[in-house]
Amino acid sequence: MNGLHILAEFHACEGDRRLLLDAGMLAALCRQSCATAGLEVVAEAFHQFAGAGATGALVLAESHLAIHTWPELDSVTLDLYVCNYSQDNRAAAEIAYGALRNEFLPQRVTRRDVVRGDPDPAEGRDY
Repeated sequence: MNGLHILAEFHACEGDRRLLLDAGMLAALCRQSCATAGLEVVAEAFHQFAGAGATGALVLAESHLAIHTWPELDSVTLDLYVCNYSQDNRAAAEIAYGALRNEFLPQRVTRRDVVRGDPDPAEGRDY
């Protein structure tokens, strides 16, 4: 279960606006970003909201990517988690994240990285 969990918000996106509005384009971008990074998609679900944004998720052999668009705010939220079961996938996560960022072209980014599976009690509480 060791791995990297990236939680990010892209604000004031200046990339192709259709990526915020079209679930099909969003899905294609997510698949391509993961493929470029060498991450294997094993399942997916995307949904188009009428007159609004889109939401979707890719189940990866290495874990998952969930993404949600907010066209009325020119914003995107994403959640990318890769586990390191058979190999260290942190570099792949960074490549996929970078590919998404390069397409949405956010002018402001909030990113939080969570290292998963670290048993160091100083890092968190065991509930």
